Amino acid sequence: MRIYPRWTVSDLVAHTGSVHRWAERMVRLGARQEIARVPQHERDPARLIGWFRDGVTRLAETLERTDPDQPVWTMAADKSAGFWRRRMAHETAVHRWDVEEAVGVIAAIDPRLAITGIPETLEIHVIRALAAAPVGGRGERIRIRSTDTPGEWTIRLGSDSVAWASTVDDVDATLSGSASAVWLAIMGRTDQGVELAGDRRAIRTFWRALRLPTTPSY
Repeated sequence: MRIYPRWTVSDLVAHTGSVHRWAERMVRLGARQEIARVPQHERDPARLIGWFRDGVTRLAETLERTDPDQPVWTMAADKSAGFWRRRMAHETAVHRWDVEEAVGVIAAIDPRLAITGIPETLEIHVIRALAAAPVGGRGERIRIRSTDTPGEWTIRLGSDSVAWASTVDDVDATLSGSASAVWLAIMGRTDQGVELAGDRRAIRTFWRALRLPTTPSY
Protein backbone atom coordinates (compact mmCIF):
# COMPACT_ATOMS: atom_id res chain seq x y z
CA MET A 1 0.00 0.00 0.00
CA ARG A 2 2.03 2.95 -1.30
CA ILE A 3 0.98 6.53 -2.09
CA TYR A 4 3.63 7.18 -4.72
CA PRO A 5 4.18 3.82 -6.45
CA ARG A 6 5.64 5.30 -9.64
CA TRP A 7 8.13 7.74 -8.12
CA THR A 8 11.86 7.23 -8.35
CA VAL A 9 14.18 8.26 -5.53
CA SER A 10 15.12 11.31 -7.60
CA ASP A 11 11.42 12.21 -7.89
CA LEU A 12 11.05 11.90 -4.14
CA VAL A 13 14.09 14.09 -3.41
CA ALA A 14 12.85 16.69 -5.90
CA HIS A 15 9.35 16.68 -4.38
CA THR A 16 10.61 17.03 -0.81
CA GLY A 17 13.05 19.78 -1.76
CA SER A 18 10.30 21.64 -3.58
CA VAL A 19 8.03 21.46 -0.51
CA HIS A 20 10.90 22.69 1.69
CA ARG A 21 11.32 25.78 -0.51
CA TRP A 22 7.59 26.42 -0.61
CA ALA A 23 7.26 26.26 3.18
CA GLU A 24 10.38 28.38 3.71
CA ARG A 25 8.98 31.14 1.54
CA MET A 26 5.60 30.94 3.27
CA VAL A 27 7.18 31.39 6.71
CA ARG A 28 9.78 33.98 5.64
CA LEU A 29 7.08 36.20 4.11
CA GLY A 30 4.56 35.57 6.90
CA ALA A 31 2.03 34.77 4.17
CA ARG A 32 -1.61 35.07 5.22
CA GLN A 33 -2.80 33.22 2.12
CA GLU A 34 -1.43 30.15 0.44
CA ILE A 35 1.44 30.78 -1.94
CA ALA A 36 1.26 28.70 -5.08
CA ARG A 37 3.85 25.93 -5.12
CA VAL A 38 5.60 25.58 -8.45
CA PRO A 39 7.50 22.28 -8.39
CA GLN A 40 10.68 23.63 -9.95
CA HIS A 41 13.82 21.74 -9.06
CA GLU A 42 17.31 20.93 -10.17
CA ARG A 43 17.07 18.66 -13.21
CA ASP A 44 20.66 17.45 -13.24
CA PRO A 45 20.83 14.28 -11.09
CA ALA A 46 24.47 15.03 -10.27
CA ARG A 47 23.44 18.32 -8.66
CA LEU A 48 20.15 17.24 -7.10
CA ILE A 49 21.51 16.40 -3.64
CA GLY A 50 23.35 19.73 -3.40
CA TRP A 51 20.16 21.54 -4.43
CA PHE A 52 18.22 19.61 -1.77
CA ARG A 53 20.76 20.39 0.96
CA ASP A 54 20.69 24.09 0.11
CA GLY A 55 16.91 24.19 0.38
CA VAL A 56 16.64 22.31 3.64
CA THR A 57 19.39 24.46 5.18
CA ARG A 58 17.53 27.63 4.27
CA LEU A 59 14.30 26.15 5.63
CA ALA A 60 15.94 25.27 8.96
CA GLU A 61 17.49 28.73 9.26
CA THR A 62 14.18 30.48 8.54
CA LEU A 63 12.26 28.33 11.02
CA GLU A 64 14.94 28.85 13.68
CA ARG A 65 14.80 32.64 13.51
CA THR A 66 11.00 32.90 13.23
CA ASP A 67 8.80 33.16 16.32
CA PRO A 68 6.72 29.94 16.41
CA ASP A 69 3.67 32.05 17.27
CA GLN A 70 4.00 34.24 14.18
CA PRO A 71 0.76 34.07 12.16
CA VAL A 72 1.13 32.41 8.78
CA TRP A 73 -1.11 30.51 6.40
CA THR A 74 -1.32 26.76 6.89
CA MET A 75 -3.64 24.05 5.62
CA ALA A 76 -4.65 23.19 9.18
CA ALA A 77 -6.43 24.83 12.11
CA ASP A 78 -3.08 25.92 13.59
CA LYS A 79 -2.18 29.12 11.71
CA SER A 80 1.29 29.68 13.10
CA ALA A 81 4.90 29.28 12.05
CA GLY A 82 5.17 26.58 14.69
CA PHE A 83 2.90 24.42 12.56
CA TRP A 84 5.50 24.49 9.77
CA ARG A 85 8.20 23.29 12.15
CA ARG A 86 6.17 20.16 12.80
CA ARG A 87 4.88 19.79 9.24
CA MET A 88 8.33 19.92 7.68
CA ALA A 89 9.73 17.48 10.25
CA HIS A 90 6.87 15.13 9.40
CA GLU A 91 7.25 15.61 5.65
CA THR A 92 10.97 14.93 5.75
CA ALA A 93 10.71 11.94 8.10
CA VAL A 94 8.08 10.12 6.03
CA HIS A 95 9.91 10.66 2.75
CA ARG A 96 13.16 9.59 4.37
CA TRP A 97 11.34 6.37 5.29
CA ASP A 98 10.23 6.06 1.66
CA VAL A 99 13.81 6.26 0.41
CA GLU A 100 15.11 3.88 3.06
CA GLU A 101 12.33 1.38 2.32
CA ALA A 102 13.16 1.56 -1.39
CA VAL A 103 16.71 0.31 -0.67
CA GLY A 104 15.65 -2.28 1.87
CA VAL A 105 16.34 -0.38 5.10
CA ILE A 106 13.21 -0.69 7.26
CA ALA A 107 13.37 1.31 10.47
CA ALA A 108 10.75 2.73 12.79
CA ILE A 109 10.24 6.48 12.98
CA ASP A 110 11.04 8.09 16.33
CA PRO A 111 7.85 7.73 18.42
CA ARG A 112 8.16 11.31 19.72
CA LEU A 113 7.78 12.53 16.15
CA ALA A 114 5.33 9.88 14.99
CA ILE A 115 2.86 10.60 17.80
CA THR A 116 2.53 14.21 16.59
CA GLY A 117 2.26 13.07 12.99
CA ILE A 118 -0.82 10.92 13.58
CA PRO A 119 -3.38 13.68 14.36
CA GLU A 120 -1.84 15.96 11.74
CA THR A 121 -2.14 13.24 9.11
CA LEU A 122 -5.72 12.51 10.11
CA GLU A 123 -6.61 16.19 9.82
CA ILE A 124 -4.77 16.99 6.59
CA HIS A 125 -4.32 13.80 4.61
CA VAL A 126 -7.50 11.99 5.64
CA ILE A 127 -10.25 14.36 6.81
CA ARG A 128 -9.28 17.25 4.52
CA ALA A 129 -8.28 15.14 1.53
CA LEU A 130 -11.44 13.03 1.69
CA ALA A 131 -13.94 15.87 1.80
CA ALA A 132 -16.61 14.96 -0.79
CA ALA A 133 -14.80 11.69 -1.61
CA PRO A 134 -16.65 8.38 -2.10
CA VAL A 135 -15.77 7.00 1.32
CA GLY A 136 -18.81 4.74 1.47
CA GLY A 137 -19.19 4.86 5.24
CA ARG A 138 -22.36 4.57 7.28
CA GLY A 139 -21.27 6.51 10.32
CA GLU A 140 -18.85 3.88 11.59
CA ARG A 141 -16.47 5.08 14.28
CA ILE A 142 -12.83 4.02 14.17
CA ARG A 143 -10.54 4.40 17.15
CA ILE A 144 -6.85 4.94 16.34
CA ARG A 145 -4.55 4.18 19.26
CA SER A 146 -0.81 4.26 19.88
CA THR A 147 0.46 1.51 22.16
CA ASP A 148 3.97 2.77 22.93
CA THR A 149 3.32 6.51 23.31
CA PRO A 150 0.06 7.81 24.81
CA GLY A 151 -2.35 8.90 22.09
CA GLU A 152 -5.88 8.07 20.97
CA TRP A 153 -8.22 9.55 18.35
CA THR A 154 -11.62 8.64 16.94
CA ILE A 155 -12.91 9.34 13.44
CA ARG A 156 -16.29 8.76 11.81
CA LEU A 157 -16.71 7.38 8.30
CA GLY A 158 -19.43 9.10 6.31
CA SER A 159 -20.72 8.35 2.86
CA ASP A 160 -18.63 11.11 1.29
CA SER A 161 -16.24 12.29 4.00
CA VAL A 162 -14.28 11.41 7.12
CA ALA A 163 -14.72 13.53 10.25
CA TRP A 164 -13.51 13.69 13.82
CA ALA A 165 -15.77 11.94 16.30
CA SER A 166 -16.03 12.32 20.03
CA THR A 167 -13.94 9.66 21.74
CA VAL A 168 -16.42 7.19 23.14
CA ASP A 169 -16.32 3.66 24.51
CA ASP A 170 -18.59 2.33 21.79
CA VAL A 171 -16.64 2.20 18.52
CA ASP A 172 -16.99 -0.12 15.54
CA ALA A 173 -13.31 -0.88 15.02
CA THR A 174 -9.87 -0.09 16.39
CA LEU A 175 -6.49 0.36 14.71
CA SER A 176 -3.62 0.06 17.17
CA GLY A 177 0.14 -0.32 17.19
CA SER A 178 3.29 1.63 17.91
CA ALA A 179 3.15 5.33 17.05
CA SER A 180 5.46 4.71 14.09
CA ALA A 181 3.44 1.75 12.78
CA VAL A 182 0.11 3.58 13.11
CA TRP A 183 1.46 6.72 11.43
CA LEU A 184 2.94 4.80 8.51
CA ALA A 185 -0.32 2.89 8.11
CA ILE A 186 -2.55 5.94 7.91
CA MET A 187 -0.02 7.57 5.57
CA GLY A 188 -0.57 4.63 3.25
CA ARG A 189 2.94 3.20 3.53
CA THR A 190 2.61 -0.19 5.20
CA ASP A 191 0.26 -2.09 7.47
CA GLN A 192 3.09 -3.97 9.16
CA GLY A 193 2.93 -3.77 12.95
CA VAL A 194 -0.69 -2.61 13.27
CA GLU A 195 -3.68 -4.55 14.52
CA LEU A 196 -7.23 -4.02 13.30
CA ALA A 197 -10.06 -5.29 15.46
CA GLY A 198 -13.82 -4.97 15.34
CA ASP A 199 -16.49 -4.89 12.65
CA ARG A 200 -15.05 -6.25 9.41
CA ARG A 201 -17.09 -4.00 7.16
CA ALA A 202 -15.98 -0.93 9.09
CA ILE A 203 -12.37 -2.07 8.81
CA ARG A 204 -12.65 -2.63 5.05
CA THR A 205 -14.28 0.77 4.56
CA PHE A 206 -11.61 2.47 6.63
CA TRP A 207 -8.75 0.73 4.83
CA ARG A 208 -10.27 1.57 1.44
CA ALA A 209 -10.69 5.20 2.49
CA LEU A 210 -6.99 5.47 3.33
CA ARG A 211 -6.19 4.49 -0.24
CA LEU A 212 -8.41 7.12 -1.85
CA PRO A 213 -5.98 10.10 -1.70
CA THR A 214 -3.49 9.55 -4.55
CA THR A 215 -1.77 12.95 -4.56
CA PRO A 216 -0.46 15.24 -1.79
CA SER A 217 -3.27 17.36 -0.36
CA TYR A 218 -1.20 20.55 -0.36
